[in-house]
Amino acid sequence: MASARSTSRRPSPPSESSHAAKSVASPQVAGTAAVAGSEAALDLAPELAAAVERFLTFMAAEKSASPHTLKGYREDLLQCGEFLTSAGCRRPADATSVLLRRYAAALHASGYAASTVARKLASMRSFYRFGQREGWVAANPARPVKSPRRTRPLPSFLTHDEILRLLNAPCGESVGDRRDRAILELMYSSGVRVSELSGLDDNDLDLAGGTVRVRGKGRRERLGIVGSHAAEAIRAWLEVRSALPRPTGTSGRQPLFRNRFGRRLSVRGVARLLEKHLATAGLSGRASPHTLRHSFATHLLDNGADIRSVQELLGHKSIVTTQVYTHVTTARLLDAFNKAHPRAT
Repeated sequence: MASARSTSRRPSPPSESSHAAKSVASPQVAGTAAVAGSEAALDLAPELAAAVERFLTFMAAEKSASPHTLKGYREDLLQCGEFLTSAGCRRPADATSVLLRRYAAALHASGYAASTVARKLASMRSFYRFGQREGWVAANPARPVKSPRRTRPLPSFLTHDEILRLLNAPCGESVGDRRDRAILELMYSSGVRVSELSGLDDNDLDLAGGTVRVRGKGRRERLGIVGSHAAEAIRAWLEVRSALPRPTGTSGRQPLFRNRFGRRLSVRGVARLLEKHLATAGLSGRASPHTLRHSFATHLLDNGADIRSVQELLGHKSIVTTQVYTHVTTARLLDAFNKAHPRAT
């Protein structure tokens, strides 16, 4: 099998020249060639490259990993594979816990965030668990390597008035304005991710029942809620959607939201229109495409929804992930108390 190349930053293996790597002004992780002054990318050892491809095939076929997830695994594994190759490893079994700790240290020294280092180590643990199953390693060398402690920032969200400004930003009656209004209303009504909204088909929508079937991370399905305002906006969009070219090559699937060529609106297309309307609403720099989802969850909890219901609506596998929104609402309550109560300080 041809060797693989990674375009991501490559940490150098520990060596006497590693101090030279740290002196580079850019916080990029360098491979051995970069330390020596060459910018050529390192090749993976063929057995390492083949093992990575087998793992990715397994994740796609048996775990139903999304293309985005597979892309992340590929980048993480090729980056670590180049580090291992430059350190003299030729097979997955040649890696040791000590060497992987040095890899993590090289990432830290090169300026990677703790959350990024933790994700890359998690990718290695998954890769070597698969290796144990396949029999190319007896033990998982990544398992003893501790992930760095991560500080999770509180999610940003919009106030109710700011949400109304955003929802009213596409105020015309053109095909594009009706589509964009339906997208914004549905995202705020159901809390779907941008990638989930892009993947919606006509048969996922049940306007009479007020629900939409959503395929989330790990291809897990859940039901999202379509409120009355969202349903009205979607009906208005469907009335004019026929003005667009009919989609072709969709294998029978009819995308709910389409671009001007009649094709499925991409994740990047949804992100672009959100950025456009955030700017129109005067919210640039204060919000991102994910902010609607954060606002959906925060407003539900603010108005008395129980956390288990919010977890189910967001499609979170663990309630721990949802609990970050309770920290947001608690922080707001404390802030209001400190500003208003005469004996707060």
